[in-house]
Amino acid sequence: MIFLRLFFMVVLASMLAVTSWASYQCPLFSVPREVATHPWFLATLLDAYWGFMTFFLWVCYKQTAVLARCAWLVAILLLGNIAMAIYCLAELFRISATSELGSLLTARRTGVGGLGMVLAVAGGVVIALI
Repeated sequence: MIFLRLFFMVVLASMLAVTSWASYQCPLFSVPREVATHPWFLATLLDAYWGFMTFFLWVCYKQTAVLARCAWLVAILLLGNIAMAIYCLAELFRISATSELGSLLTARRTGVGGLGMVLAVAGGVVIALI
């Protein structure tokens, strides 16, 4: 569990760093048409979003409330690996560092998913500001 916590902290820190750096270099929606229409750009984008949706299926299993599932869907689609790393860290810090991996993977969560809602709104704000 300690390795997983460190891993997702590195994922989160690196994604925040690289997206911040990229945002200062140029706005997201000013990607040149040649890049945005390049076959490998489109393949990579589709690959990323299918990965997001695959991860979201796990979130749907874990989160029992429809509102929480919807909030996490929006957060993941808007923030990608940033939201995914935060979700994993939240789950990892809910369990003991000595817990079995199964408890991380299978423990179900009830409630409205406040963290997912905060991230969904944050993602919307980020997109609106771009």
